[in-house]
Amino acid sequence: MILTAIILIGAAILEVGGDALMRLGLHGARGWILAGAAALTAYGFVVNQGQLDFGRLMGAYIAVFFVVSQIIAIAFFHQAPGRTTLAGGALIVVGGLLMMI
Repeated sequence: MILTAIILIGAAILEVGGDALMRLGLHGARGWILAGAAALTAYGFVVNQGQLDFGRLMGAYIAVFFVVSQIIAIAFFHQAPGRTTLAGGALIVVGGLLMMI
């Protein structure tokens, strides 16, 4: 289960990071688009290395994705989540935890 969590966190960092790099490339230096594409391709490989069935894997991944995306939004784009985002995110995380049981 720890290995699966590490894989999901790594995949989320690659996906959210790739999306962030794409955003930077669309609004600035175009080289970031290539870096974003590489990160998103790596994400596709990493997320599919887990040993859970696909439905459970994606359910748990969405919870990890939410947490990582909020961290990156705060750290790189200075966008703090609102109360409704946090409330909805809490439901997502609880659902992801239930899928891992």
